[in-house]
Amino acid sequence: MGSAACGHPAGRVPKILAVRSENQPGGQTKSDAERSFIEQARRAQIIDAAVETLAEHGFAKASLARIAQRAGISKGVISYHFAGKEELLERLVEQVYERLGAFLAPRLTAQPDVAERLRTYVESLAEYMRDHRVQLEALGEVFNNVRDAEGALRYGVASSEPLYRFLEETFREGQESGAFRPFDARVMAVTLQSGIDAMFAYWGAHPDHDLEAHAGELADLFLHAMRGPGEGMRDDGVVGGT
Repeated sequence: MGSAACGHPAGRVPKILAVRSENQPGGQTKSDAERSFIEQARRAQIIDAAVETLAEHGFAKASLARIAQRAGISKGVISYHFAGKEELLERLVEQVYERLGAFLAPRLTAQPDVAERLRTYVESLAEYMRDHRVQLEALGEVFNNVRDAEGALRYGVASSEPLYRFLEETFREGQESGAFRPFDARVMAVTLQSGIDAMFAYWGAHPDHDLEAHAGELADLFLHAMRGPGEGMRDDGVVGGT
């Protein structure tokens, strides 16, 4: 579900959620600005069809032919825009993260208070995925099946490094301001991200589970655990001076 801001103030948006690729089929490169609107729209259409196909049929049955059928195009059109299924899935992950990043960015940058920003991060992730469940299901299929040349999962723990760094920076900002107590920022980052991943996994297995309430409880749990000396919890659950 990074430390650099990618153009957003104070590193408030994880780099992984603002990623953009310039890779093009055939080894060519173009900037997004140079790519025609029609070409961008066609690629997005194919990726959306891949998302829906993965969510409905699973990774093993999400062939390029089936994705093309879903998109209402020929398989050759996919081959024109993507070097193969591997590149298509890479771009799928990037497109989902770009859309999620666009959703999160204004919410995070609007929160100067580090505790409120952390709560916003957790709760906004849940809000977005609640309304885009098919994207979460497709990501799960990709993350649990795509492997590298050595046979290891392509999107393993190492792929979460940008998220860990983003959370570490947020925690250190809170520690420097006195809002958070001293603790190992890396341990807390890994633990919180694991909690977020588990939240989505549980929701995936139990669709009727209240995802937003879960996110609120998760944010409460960590803000209580991290609050600094003299910092209480307001009635709305946000860390604040007593």
